[in-house]
Amino acid sequence: MSKKHYDVLVVGGGMVGAALAAALGLHGITVAIFDQKMPEPFSAEALPDIRVSALSQASEALLQKVGAWSRMQSMRMCPYRKMAVWEKLEHSFSQHFNQTLFDAADAHFEQLGFIVENRVTQLGLLEALKDNGSVDLHCPVTIEHINLSGQQPELILQDGRAFTGELLVGADGAQSRVREQAGIRLETSEYAQQCFVATVEIAGGQQDITWQAFTPTGPEAFLPLPDINGRSYASVVWYHQPEPIRRLMLLANQHRTDELIDEIVTTFPGELPEIKALHECSYFPLARRHAATYYKPGVVLVGDAAHTINPLAGQGVNLGFQDVAWLAQHLFDAKKQQRNPGSVDVLAGYEKARRKDNLLMMSTMDAFYYTFSNNSLPLKLARNAMLAIAGKNRLAVTQVMKYAMGVSGKKPEWLLQ
Repeated sequence: MSKKHYDVLVVGGGMVGAALAAALGLHGITVAIFDQKMPEPFSAEALPDIRVSALSQASEALLQKVGAWSRMQSMRMCPYRKMAVWEKLEHSFSQHFNQTLFDAADAHFEQLGFIVENRVTQLGLLEALKDNGSVDLHCPVTIEHINLSGQQPELILQDGRAFTGELLVGADGAQSRVREQAGIRLETSEYAQQCFVATVEIAGGQQDITWQAFTPTGPEAFLPLPDINGRSYASVVWYHQPEPIRRLMLLANQHRTDELIDEIVTTFPGELPEIKALHECSYFPLARRHAATYYKPGVVLVGDAAHTINPLAGQGVNLGFQDVAWLAQHLFDAKKQQRNPGSVDVLAGYEKARRKDNLLMMSTMDAFYYTFSNNSLPLKLARNAMLAIAGKNRLAVTQVMKYAMGVSGKKPEWLLQ
């Protein structure tokens, strides 16, 4: 059987893989993208999905550039203009004296970012791919074999079709088959906490603030979601040790919804709006993972295939989109210079552009995790003093805010054109 050849083969049609395919296709690089399952079609009447992301300004710019953002806007998303962080204390001398508040108005922006259902982002990207003549989406398909022993990466599907490319991209998530096939080692550390997530209906209208209250057992967090048919929704995120998380899920599985809501309301800070109903909940373990290298000759990793971080600040997919932005830049440069996109020098440039920033964000999230999980009195006094001082230093807060939004620092040239 003949093999169809592309410049780039992308395994994984989720948010990061689809964004990369869309970016490359816009610049005439031929791409085949493969996934096992299409997302469910969007329905404006449906309740919010439980899997959501806080998309930064930098991610918005990328999604605008590849033609997905307007399609996502036509579905739904929720802007958030403020983000508050504090440690929940048993006795506060004043209402959150230790709070740091990030307000988009202080940096002269309309919002800090948008809370968007992952499926909405993926659907917007897949719609954009339909207009992209350089990209072929193969979905649903099952990959039977990945062959990296020849001169070019090769994929063979279960139905017998075969594809080759100059470069194989692993955008297939934390359990990446591409990473495993390439023999790239993964450094993993498990956190003591797990994460319970619930989609709830709330009173009081659509919120424009997201907040995290730190406790020794993990943060209690609130993310606003868009209104649907006059009803308001939010995502409640509760980090805790495994046994309490199991107890929450037991209440959910036994349909003891009133008890579960009562647990949330009595534990979370008073800032939590009134919960009118609980619609869906789930949980997941927390782990930090980092690939020992992002590439081998002819193979490269992006997004969760290369790194996963503690989700404290919701930066996971934003890091993945920055991987996309910089890998695309290096592949565009290679095309101009007529270099092989799978060559080591091209891929090493991408890793150099991303590894340090990814590691910095991972280390920052770990610092928050370990600092606030420690109940030592001197450390508690120090961190609350730090939060109180930081909350009063508007210049420092604004600089941190701009970094988190992705509006400061160096940017790939193609996004500025």
